Amino acid sequence: MIQSKSTKLLAEMRGHTLLITINNPPANTWDPDSLGAMTDLVAQANTDKEVYAIVITGQGEKFFSAGADLKLFADGNKGVARGMAENFGGAFEALAQFRGVSIAAINGYAMGGGLECTLACDIRIAERQAQMALPEATVGLLPCGGGTQNLSWVVGEGWAKRMILCGERVDAVTAEKIGLVEEVVEKGQALGKALALAEAVCKQSPPAVSACKSLIQRARRTDIQSSYAPERDAFVGLFDTKDQREGVNAFLEKRLPSWING
Repeated sequence: MIQSKSTKLLAEMRGHTLLITINNPPANTWDPDSLGAMTDLVAQANTDKEVYAIVITGQGEKFFSAGADLKLFADGNKGVARGMAENFGGAFEALAQFRGVSIAAINGYAMGGGLECTLACDIRIAERQAQMALPEATVGLLPCGGGTQNLSWVVGEGWAKRMILCGERVDAVTAEKIGLVEEVVEKGQALGKALALAEAVCKQSPPAVSACKSLIQRARRTDIQSSYAPERDAFVGLFDTKDQREGVNAFLEKRLPSWING
């Protein structure tokens, strides 16, 4: 059974989906406790074959997450800064490398480390009232949870520079236009849409999904020509799984497959 190490992150299984709720009012800020809990929850999900997808949302109606609690940085302590940078990096790198599909249900403000959390997810669904920004430079800091890298990859260098270097905040409609989110829904509907997408994921073969995700993300670190052979190798590698045989035979027998994630 998957359990959170912190009350600031709530964990609940919904079928084969792990629902994580950021629960640190009033703004669902991140701190070492919650970041450590995120790293641990992803590790648990990776080893639990019953988990096919992760959905992350914020508690309440106003905030997904406002990012780090800036009070932690008020005295200029570099040791604290290093610890927080490692905590943010560790948590969101772990999330980005989750073997299944991760979906952010952005139910309100996603600022700083809050937006970085969503950028570590595979898919982002935003409610119409949501606002998103990486405003760290306005307080003399910079995004240290993957923001400078992941935002550039998702929206391109130009919009990444507008948001990071100019401190530009975007609303949900603009976010969809520039590719920062995949879909905009009405207030109160992001979680339901994200869970529905997760349910669709759960109809796919988990080993196939994991292999496909790895190949898609490979494009971030290599050229396309060098990825064709690994794609073919991954296809053949799936023939070592029981789910490959189950999937093909279920199709031929006109029935739904029964995945075992192996």
